[in-house]
Amino acid sequence: MSPPADLPGLPRAELEARFVELCAEVTELKQLVAALRDENARLKGLKGRPVIKPSGMEDTTKPKPGGKQGKRRGRGKVTPRVAVETQVIRVAAPTGSQFKGYEPYQVQDLVITARVVRYRRERWLTPSGETIVASLPAGTRGHFGPELRRYVLMQYHQGQVTVERLVTQLQAFGVSISKREVMRLLIDRQDDFLGETVEVLRAGLETAPWITVDDTGARHRGANAVCTQIGNDNFTRVSARPAARAV
Repeated sequence: MSPPADLPGLPRAELEARFVELCAEVTELKQLVAALRDENARLKGLKGRPVIKPSGMEDTTKPKPGGKQGKRRGRGKVTPRVAVETQVIRVAAPTGSQFKGYEPYQVQDLVITARVVRYRRERWLTPSGETIVASLPAGTRGHFGPELRRYVLMQYHQGQVTVERLVTQLQAFGVSISKREVMRLLIDRQDDFLGETVEVLRAGLETAPWITVDDTGARHRGANAVCTQIGNDNFTRVSARPAARAV
């Protein structure tokens, strides 16, 4: 479009009006060119311009109405997962003070300590010459109690704590234990867990609409073996077997 011949003689108001009109046309043309470029990139299979959304940072710089800061959000109510123990803390009040009840304040803590119990088991000699000895409490295996065994199993299987670190932990707590004894707690007499995994596998195979099976190499009992995973989103069964020898 060629400029008008009488451009130098036009009044200032008309020049400003034409300038505003041309700016609007240029803006519209720029938007049209950008849209055509995006369409061309889409047809060629290229990525278009990224859509950058407001980050919201500008809202944090705006002054709040009234010049007052918002109320700070307090901590939510904590529900303990164990029984709550109540203790009364007393204070020396001046003579003539009135008792106004108690102000509750809840604190969570963890107590880990070694405990050694020496059982004195009764022994009886029956008239037939048979000796009867009182049984140990349920859950006691060897010279370690059920709580220690539970802690070792939880730390090893759920906490992914190595045997060496488990030994260091227990000895730091005051327990006299060796690496061999920790290994024995993890391996010996775990038939209950084996039976549970078999029941989980059976129930999963009977009810699952689909399952996946995958094999991978692994070390088992100091030798090369194969680890097999069977399961889906609801259950998983992992088993190890010796690797097949090449003929």
